[in-house]
Amino acid sequence: MSSVTIKNLQKSYGAVDVIHGIDVDIAPGEFVILVGPSGCGKSTMLRMVAGLEDISGGTISIGDRVVNDLAPKDRDIAMVFQNYALYPQMTVAQNMGFALEMAGHSKADIARQVARSAEILGLEPLLDRKPANLSGGQRQRVAMGRAIVREPQVFLFDEPLSNLDAKLRVQMRAEIKALHARLGTTILYVTHDQVEAMTMADKIVVLNAGKVEQIGSPLDLYDHPANKFVAGFLGSPAMNFFDATITQNTAQLADGQRVPLGARAGEVAEGQQLTLGLRPETLTLDPAGPLQGRVKLIEPTGSETFIALDIAGQDATVVLKDRLEAAAGDMLRFDVTQGRIHLFAAQSGLAL
Repeated sequence: MSSVTIKNLQKSYGAVDVIHGIDVDIAPGEFVILVGPSGCGKSTMLRMVAGLEDISGGTISIGDRVVNDLAPKDRDIAMVFQNYALYPQMTVAQNMGFALEMAGHSKADIARQVARSAEILGLEPLLDRKPANLSGGQRQRVAMGRAIVREPQVFLFDEPLSNLDAKLRVQMRAEIKALHARLGTTILYVTHDQVEAMTMADKIVVLNAGKVEQIGSPLDLYDHPANKFVAGFLGSPAMNFFDATITQNTAQLADGQRVPLGARAGEVAEGQQLTLGLRPETLTLDPAGPLQGRVKLIEPTGSETFIALDIAGQDATVVLKDRLEAAAGDMLRFDVTQGRIHLFAAQSGLAL
């Protein structure tokens, strides 16, 4: 396993800058996920690390080697793509061993490496099948097996689960995490799915418009977002935001409702206008609670109940562990879990 060091990475297409001086340090054996909305530059950045895209500025180092000018085959990396990229005419075993064959490995070495990877991924019964006879999850495992046989210093994953159904994505998340724990190889993984990022990563890099918004552990970013963008991007359902004014140690909403600031009282000046952020799970039903909202929609999922509300003229979501007898148009009151209140500057969006 090797470290990956990215310093002042830049990418331009003519006069259009798409990556703006990104710095990321990945420790040996670390599982790092690049996450962000479509078009934020995460796949472009991964392709630059892989050598599939030229860089316009900065350096990329794998271990102690600067790899800016090295061909992909010389970077000691293996990449797993979104569309599997399997050879349809080859069996699973042939697909997995093809890169080793091209590199001049002996048949015995190829067979050994393929057998080892197949055992790790549970592919032994499928080695004689062709991709057309495999499910989506099995094809993705073959794509991972093809990467494993090369024993690279760094694995690169480009949205590998986006073509799978919801149930299979959950299963494959667990398999990739278990694979990382077993192999201990450095992984750089791209996804637009923040649930994947939260459940799999040792460290998350949140990108937006070609810039890094924040880097940290999943729970650190969830509990302590640096700005409104990170707060709104991480979490499902997303954080609720309300325009507010500080009034007598409360955040006063547009309709006059007030949310007590608790331990955060005194951190912001009286009369300051800001954005109040409340995660859906921090609002709990309470007839005497400070917040009131009109129900727009109730979505029971069995284990949880999602409530879409209008609070102070703004859309909000509440997630309850209990089931709820209510209907559209009903008024409900909520308490706010103290210590889970987020405040953001009205103009810059930076956390206060």
